Amino acid sequence: MAPQEPPRAVSKQGDSRVPHATRAGDVLAGRYRLVDLLSESGGGRFWRAHDQILERHVALHVISADDPRADLLQEAARRSATVLDQRILRVLDVERIDHQCFVVNEWGSGTSLDIMLASNGPLSPRRGAWLVSEVADSIAIAHAHGVAHGLLSPENVLLDTNGSVRIIGFCVDAALHGMPPGDPHHDVVDLAGLLHATLTGRWAGVSPSAVPRAPEKHGRVLRPRQVRAGVPRLLDDLCDELLNPRGQPVREVRDLSSARGIQSVLAEFVGDAAGLAAAIAAGNPEKNETVVLPAVPEILARPHPDDWVEPEAETEPEPDPAPRPEPIVDVPTQAGLPIFDDENDEVSWLRARDEPAPPPPPFEEPPERPLFAPEARKPRFPRPDEGPVVARGDEYWPFDQVRSSGSGLIPAVDGIDDTREQVPGRNWMRLAMLIAVGLVLLVAIAIAFNLGRGKTPLGAEPDDNTSTSVSPTPTPEAAPTPITGLTAVDLDPQGDGEENPDQVGAAVDGDPATSWTTLTYKQQLGPGGLKRGVGMVVDLGQPYAVRRVDLTLVGAPTALSLYVSETAPTNPEELTAAAQVQAPTDTVSVELDQAPTGRYVTIWLTSLPRVDGGFKGGIVDVVVAGS
Repeated sequence: MAPQEPPRAVSKQGDSRVPHATRAGDVLAGRYRLVDLLSESGGGRFWRAHDQILERHVALHVISADDPRADLLQEAARRSATVLDQRILRVLDVERIDHQCFVVNEWGSGTSLDIMLASNGPLSPRRGAWLVSEVADSIAIAHAHGVAHGLLSPENVLLDTNGSVRIIGFCVDAALHGMPPGDPHHDVVDLAGLLHATLTGRWAGVSPSAVPRAPEKHGRVLRPRQVRAGVPRLLDDLCDELLNPRGQPVREVRDLSSARGIQSVLAEFVGDAAGLAAAIAAGNPEKNETVVLPAVPEILARPHPDDWVEPEAETEPEPDPAPRPEPIVDVPTQAGLPIFDDENDEVSWLRARDEPAPPPPPFEEPPERPLFAPEARKPRFPRPDEGPVVARGDEYWPFDQVRSSGSGLIPAVDGIDDTREQVPGRNWMRLAMLIAVGLVLLVAIAIAFNLGRGKTPLGAEPDDNTSTSVSPTPTPEAAPTPITGLTAVDLDPQGDGEENPDQVGAAVDGDPATSWTTLTYKQQLGPGGLKRGVGMVVDLGQPYAVRRVDLTLVGAPTALSLYVSETAPTNPEELTAAAQVQAPTDTVSVELDQAPTGRYVTIWLTSLPRVDGGFKGGIVDVVVAGS
């Protein structure tokens, strides 16, 4: 119920009257001992109390019994107790005794969304969508029981120490503010405000909150993408459609008019939510952390004044002579290498020599080339009688290896003949191999030509007595025939279990004047509608390999799925569809190439034609062909 902060009393504007000046240590109803005063507002107090019977902490709101809000508070507590969801901090008790009216709630430890946003800033889009989808799922359960929160602000959304989402003040917080019972539409708008807050850190809902208000322009709340870059388009459109109702109309592809519709859209966006709760909880600010101080050093005792002896006067030492400044020598910057000594840690540097290296000897001009000298030269090889090269002077210089010219090339050697021994007959062998390959190709072409004309490989006419192999002709599969004696029952697993059961037999009687029709729905079938689909189950009497299903429908267009199973299904979505069809007209023939085998054929309508007042469809005739 309260964030992980040190309890403190906070006085707000309003009536300061409190019921009989309750204080810490008082026991209410002989059971609840008041421990910490968390806040005080409008003649009421919010306490952390201790249940002495069950030995646990609880949250307790106290107001005077004659307070105008007392009846609203009791009624709100009763409504909240009818909703059972693990994410809602439950109402445990409500009493009106000793001139006091108080409500006892389950205690929760964690960080509220407003503190989380103030400490860490906005959440990532996927984490924010997951958090709001959890809140929307809980609110949808409450709306199904006819109960609304009434004050769904960031202060009433808690992330506990385990990373789970908890909802605070269900119905009770609105009553303490003197507000009438909540409206489900306000909860839906506040869900969009919570999503806007997780994405931008600004509050845009209808309930009051201490979170800074979202910016507006010309009376319209700015989209999250206009406040913070990088917000996905889906989340941006969701906030804009709900917070600015006079903007774009709500799209038919998704239902955003209910908490369940919002939860479905956000859950589809998030996908696999594994690890998101732990990631958000890990980023929450840690409160009341233990601080370890360093040890205090031991202080030695001072000597007694009577035992103190004046120290002898010491002669002041002569001051050291001031060091003479060494002359600054301008040393040019040089690049060097460090030299590490194994015996000590000192590092010396290997410097380059100060004197530059002598320049290389000048290149000799190449001799003039004769006018008609050939372009190509024979390869050069070292002469066997050439002696070792002796360097000039005390240093080695590679250019001294060149004797005849300064071009850096090894001098040419003339008169060297290639004495490598040639293998005799090699060229003739290659020619023979080429001729043999050509003959083989010619023979293969001739044989193929003779066989193609229906003759023997050598070109002779084949003998009449020669037996020829005849490939067996495949027997054609039996053509599918319509199955007779069909019976059918209606299928409505997501409703009351019945969908005009008295008409379902008309779909298999072969009479085009009779039909089975669905009920009229205000919303289209599908994930955003009241149901995902309705349909019928056709009993073939025995298992068949179903090859074709011919349908005559009521109206168009109609979307449907076909299922073939051994047993009658209770929920076709648990099966694998044999075919999915979008029928643009009222007649459709579905070929099942795989020919699934089964006794029951389920026709599941997933989209109905539009009629006056909503959506309605049906089936006039069903023909199942199989073998």
